[in-house]
Amino acid sequence: MIGFSFQAHMREQRPGAPSLQRTCFCGKGGRPQDSSRRVPHICGRSLPGDVGRKIALAMLALAAVSAYSQQHFNGAKAMEYTREFVSIGPRWPTSQGHAHAEEFLRNAFKHDQLEEDAFTANTPIGPVPMRNFIVRFPGKKDGVIVLVTHYETNYPLRNINFVGANDGGSTTGLLMAIADQLRAEVAQKKALDGYSVWLVFDDGEEAFNVWSSSDSTYGTRHLAAKWGRDGTLGKIKALMVADMIGDKDLDIQRESRSTDWLVDLMRKAVHKFGYDRYFFQTEGPVEDDHLPFIERGVPSIDVIDLDYGPHTPEHPEGSYHHTAQDTMDKLSVRSLTIDGDVFMETIRLIDER
Repeated sequence: MIGFSFQAHMREQRPGAPSLQRTCFCGKGGRPQDSSRRVPHICGRSLPGDVGRKIALAMLALAAVSAYSQQHFNGAKAMEYTREFVSIGPRWPTSQGHAHAEEFLRNAFKHDQLEEDAFTANTPIGPVPMRNFIVRFPGKKDGVIVLVTHYETNYPLRNINFVGANDGGSTTGLLMAIADQLRAEVAQKKALDGYSVWLVFDDGEEAFNVWSSSDSTYGTRHLAAKWGRDGTLGKIKALMVADMIGDKDLDIQRESRSTDWLVDLMRKAVHKFGYDRYFFQTEGPVEDDHLPFIERGVPSIDVIDLDYGPHTPEHPEGSYHHTAQDTMDKLSVRSLTIDGDVFMETIRLIDER
């Protein structure tokens, strides 16, 4: 992807996930959002001496762990998937690492509704075989929500051991963990309650020479054209691209060509969890995998943190971006949890729209 440059700036220390509200067994507390079962808080009722306080504190601790596990996305699992995927190493098109990445995705989704969309792209280095992976989870409503990430690494960086932990790696892990959640719901209910959700792992997002409209986004340009021909585009209610959002210092831009109502809906999801400081504090255009769909009238949003690492004259967007420093130590479970919370809640809000 390519986008606007950011000035180096100081950031306030950012806390983790918002604190959990206290509720209770006694009837004075509220009910968890996703359950009719009451959970404890420290209320006015007490037992004699330290016993009551100890019991109350223990109940509160158990409730906090339970509530967090119920209410928040499994960012730790997303990080685990990311680590496994990035351990493949560089995965630029035509490389052995790319073939290993394809096999990794094939094995991960072999029990799901998986389509392998193979095509040949005309690139500055000649014809290059590419492959998109599309995983479908059926829904009860007529229509589709699409989540997209690229999975390959940058061809021009093939000689510097560029593994793309954040750029392509983190969002591959994120979508795999989202797939776990969708798969569990389908297994329980036979179908998602809302629209079908399709996860697209697209190939060839990066340029082979210099980023341009013809040398970039090969996988999504191919897929948008294909879906335009067969009528699939008309079924898509919303498309969300995830890119470079595993960064410990999460700072997701408001991409200015994204669909306004979809941005507003995601902003509502963000606000629900108290994540406002991580989203949409800066705005500008970014050329990314959403544009082939925007150009065809599909409601789309690019969810991207292009501000990655300390700023230098050589790397105004951050010194980790497109360098060998894009490694696993720059990522965090917290950021992936935030990402997952927001994507899953946005899906829910689209279903309700």
